[in-house]
Order: sequence, then structure tokens, then C-alpha cells
Amino acid sequence: MAVSKKIALVTGAGSGIGKHIALALLRNDYSVVLAGRRITALEETMAAAGALAAHALPVSADVSDPASVKALFATISEQFGRLDLLFNNVGIFTKSASLEEVDFAQWKASVDVNLTGAFLCTQEAFKIMKAQTPGGGRIINNGSIAAHVPRPNSVAYTATKHAITGLTKSASLDGRKYNIACGQIDIGNAATDMTERMEQGILQANGQVAVEPTMAVENVANAVLYMASLPLDANVQFMTVMATNMPFIGRG
Repeated sequence: MAVSKKIALVTGAGSGIGKHIALALLRNDYSVVLAGRRITALEETMAAAGALAAHALPVSADVSDPASVKALFATISEQFGRLDLLFNNVGIFTKSASLEEVDFAQWKASVDVNLTGAFLCTQEAFKIMKAQTPGGGRIINNGSIAAHVPRPNSVAYTATKHAITGLTKSASLDGRKYNIACGQIDIGNAATDMTERMEQGILQANGQVAVEPTMAVENVANAVLYMASLPLDANVQFMTVMATNMPFIGRG
């Protein structure tokens, strides 16, 4: 495999924001490990990369499974010998339901993937980044507008995204001694296949259903590229990039 200057890992790289971030990193002189549960989806990202696919490595991995995460990072160590950037992106939305009606299995699935998955990947990234030469690296967590305010009937997703903020802060603090910078990007209504429902109408806090504005996902990619471009002695701790007119500021 052709290896470029920096090595990045993107989880959930087979679709949505993860796919777009992976492609943007490939276009900006990174070798990118594409992680996701479905290898066919990762291969679609490879196909979209064209000639740059020579700098991409697809790895089937389940971030909620500690053994799978360890195997993923062992592959990174074996193939590249280092890791410069981790983009903790993978996340799931469970069925919309009022808090008292949320099924425990759906709650657990959200925690396992959205929170535990990000923790496990961060933990393994720390182990590589603190030991490599030169030491250090950068971790960027995909938070959400839900890390600030909930949508109706979204307790599991919202709780995990609020928890991502705590993970970001702890990783940022604990990473200081290893020259590991950790920041978080909170994204609102980026237009992907996962947000098509917003253009058809989505439940609002007042009980009405309304169409919400979206923005081009390229804006997210550019924001992540900026965060990743900083030297390790500088860090974007938190960034919010959102559709200007979406209901967030003032929640309306």
C-alpha cells in the first residue's frame, strides 16, 4: 500500500459524514483506515476515492466490541506503525420514542455504539499515540447539536451525545502529557442520506412537524480538515457547524 505523510482512522466510513470526511482526508495527503461493520459499504467509499483508494485501507470492525476494536488498532499498527488522527464518527439513531417507552435494548445499543465505541477507540488510539515516534496525535469526536439540546423522543441518542462531550474533555485533559489533542465537532443538519427526513418534515418541540434547512456536507469536511491541520500545540476544543436557519439558536 502507498503510504502518505499522515495516517488517519475514520469510523463509520461507509456512509454519511464518515464517508465524506474519509474522502476529504484522502484528498489532503492522508492515508486513511476506513472502519465500519459492512465491508461492502467501505468498498463503495473506496470506489468513490478513485485513484486515491491506493491510500485507503478498509477494515470491518464493530466499535461496540472490545475485541474487534483491538483487532482494528492492531491492523493499524501492523500496516502503518503509527496513527496521527482518529475521527470518532460512528453513531446510530434508535427508533424515536417517548422516554418512558424506550426499549432497554435500544438504549443499550445507543450506549454501546455511540459512547462505548468512541471510548474504546480513544483508548486504543492513546496507546498508539503515546508510544509512537514522534509521539502524540489528534482525536476529533463527532458530537452533535444533540450534545447541546435534545430533539423530542431522542433520550438515548441525546444522552450519549452529551456524554461524548465529557469524553472529549477527559481525553483532552489526560492527553496533555502525551501531546495528544482532542476536540469535538458538533454538526447540525448536514445533508446526507441520513438526514433526508429533515427535508420531508421532522417533529419539533412544540409538537408540530416542520421541514428543516440543511447544509452541504462539504462544510463539515472543511471544518474537520481545519481542525486536523493545526499543529499539536493548538486545538479546536469545540466547534459547531450547522445550517444557519435550523432550529437551534432559540430552538425555533
